[in-house]
Amino acid sequence: MKILIRSGRVIDPASGRDERADLAIASGRIVAIGQVADFGADREIDAAGLVVAPGLVDLAARLREPGRKHQGMLESELQAAAAGGITSLVCPPDTEPALDEPGLVEMLKFRARKLSRCRLFPLGALTRGLAGEVLTEMAELTEAGCVGFSQADTAIRDTLVLQRALQYAATFGYAVWLRPQDAWLGKGVAASGALATRLGLSGVPVAAETIALHTLFELMRITGARVHLCRLSSAAGVALLRTAKAEGLPLTADVSINSLHLSDVDIGYFNADMRLTPPLRQGKDRDALRAALADGTIDALVSDHNPVDDDAKTLPFGEAEPGATGLELLLSLALKWGEDSGVGLGQALARVTCGPVGVLGEALGSLAASAGRLVEGGVADVCVFDPEAAWRLEPGMLKSQGKHTPFSFASTGMALPGRVRATLVAGTVAYEASPV
Repeated sequence: MKILIRSGRVIDPASGRDERADLAIASGRIVAIGQVADFGADREIDAAGLVVAPGLVDLAARLREPGRKHQGMLESELQAAAAGGITSLVCPPDTEPALDEPGLVEMLKFRARKLSRCRLFPLGALTRGLAGEVLTEMAELTEAGCVGFSQADTAIRDTLVLQRALQYAATFGYAVWLRPQDAWLGKGVAASGALATRLGLSGVPVAAETIALHTLFELMRITGARVHLCRLSSAAGVALLRTAKAEGLPLTADVSINSLHLSDVDIGYFNADMRLTPPLRQGKDRDALRAALADGTIDALVSDHNPVDDDAKTLPFGEAEPGATGLELLLSLALKWGEDSGVGLGQALARVTCGPVGVLGEALGSLAASAGRLVEGGVADVCVFDPEAAWRLEPGMLKSQGKHTPFSFASTGMALPGRVRATLVAGTVAYEASPV
């Protein structure tokens, strides 16, 4: 199908393009950007007053498949991604069972392709069953479609196993995605501090993150492995990352929408929707994360989508399952960070488009040259949104099966900017909002 997106504000953060233009799409590719005439489109989308941007790329979204289908079946979660303007997402390997066998990866990718709503890039398990003991067959998992290897939120206790994993990955050029957290210090339910003490909640100290970072950086110096740090949460962690990048270590990093906008005081009176991993830290940590995202020390902003059902959330704070839905909030919270930080619309979009693509790099294969970009001849993954539309989040509005989020209007009183009007994946309309 030939589609013409007419009269939108076309923004491509990777090239710096920001102009009023038409976007012509044919055979899943962008064939022209500018004043397009005599195109003979099968369909036109009027984007006057709207922004036409690359489809968002989310580096952290749990889809609950294979495994816990009652919490977030693949179809509903990919539908939520499309509704959020996301055209590509990475899922961690902590499914049930873990993504440690090629057959599981192939099945997941096949089911996602059939749904045609979003490109799915799985991470393979770094160790079998994420047990931290025996390395997986990384070469076979890569052939099956894995873009990197991770332990998700499960720390490897044995440093020798971690060193061997990094050595193997470095030998074959695989990326290792790790969330820095010490296995023993990271067992609390809230960030250590005055609030956790006052509420009687077990704490996770900043040292749980910094100790893991120090260990990891030493092993990177030994092995030469390329590492992506998932969901940094502290000012001290940011400082260590900045120093390591200046040293030249092959590092990238992301931060979640939760840590970027919230702090431990938002827990309030034991609000279980604020039970998250990593835990919400103090305001100074949030501010450091925001500044690091602005100056490029942190490469990408992620939804950290983790749908949790009512039975697991309507429990006392310390017993509630950590996690929140985020796919449909990523764009709005990126825009809000851009407004609050004064970095501008282009840079805010960069952290959810070309920034994440830079993290994935050559693992994207043929998509590497044009994913997260709007370029003639490139793949037509497009997000059309209204930057002026403000909305109040009510959980019932979400397409995800997970309705729990710390950003509901009842919890924060926060009005969110930006509403997605249409999402195209490879030139096919994956989502279109109902007429206002």
